[in-house]
Amino acid sequence: MLNKTIPKILITGATGQVGRKTINFLLSNKEIELVAAVRSPEKAAAFTAKGIATVILDFDDESTHLTALKDIDRILIVTGYTVDMLRQSKALLDNAKEAGVKHVVHLGACGRDDTTVAHWAWHQLIERYIEWSGFSYTHLRPETFMQNVLSYGGKRAIENGVIHAYVEGARLSWVDVDDVAQVAALALAYPEVHGGQTYRLGYDAITFDEMAGLMTSIVGKPFYYEPLSPEIFLQQMKDSGAEMAYMGCVYDHWKRYAAGTIPGADDTFDNFFDITGKQPVKWIDFIEKHKAEFDY
Repeated sequence: MLNKTIPKILITGATGQVGRKTINFLLSNKEIELVAAVRSPEKAAAFTAKGIATVILDFDDESTHLTALKDIDRILIVTGYTVDMLRQSKALLDNAKEAGVKHVVHLGACGRDDTTVAHWAWHQLIERYIEWSGFSYTHLRPETFMQNVLSYGGKRAIENGVIHAYVEGARLSWVDVDDVAQVAALALAYPEVHGGQTYRLGYDAITFDEMAGLMTSIVGKPFYYEPLSPEIFLQQMKDSGAEMAYMGCVYDHWKRYAAGTIPGADDTFDNFFDITGKQPVKWIDFIEKHKAEFDY
């Protein structure tokens, strides 16, 4: 009898929104072995309690890479919000190549192939490096996360029914993080189906005024949109000590959203059912799901 080797999947960003939810989608799959990448033994405890193996991996400490990548077949790469994502991704991919990783699922950002929004373009450069390195790959390009309306940058985005954003009256394309994680899980579990694909993930396009109207109707209390100047965001990021090479790009893209100069800002896609066999979450569904959190 031949021994069947079960593919081993490493999830980076395991404590974050997408990584954590991707793990949840994969937990019941007995045809794979899950490994969560964490930066410290303390962060491993929650995964160990669920019977999930962990490894120590620090994007900035290349000495941790090869040990963490030993015997890994597939990897989900989720980087943080700094310009260092470029250097970190290259180093990790180089080491993944040396370790024999076969399939890479990369969490990127919004945008058409010709985007000039800086931090979106950085992700596309990483996509090209993945391809150039010879990996089987699935590129994920989620539009704006619906969860950003629950909180953004550690702060509530809605206070007493008032929605604040930095994009004037722009219509944005949105996606539920749960749907992103579901696609990531399938791409990791079935690379023979999803290899070589770039999945743009955005399934509902609305303005913040329209969002306020939906919330008023569903929650049963008044909601209003009050646009803020992108300058306020920029100052908040400076005051918080955020990494400004990245946040300066975010500031610039808020300005471009507000001015209507981002082509395809409201692009939506019909690929979710083909990928998952399910319908994507729309704003009506999301507000219903989080009704208690939006209430005030």
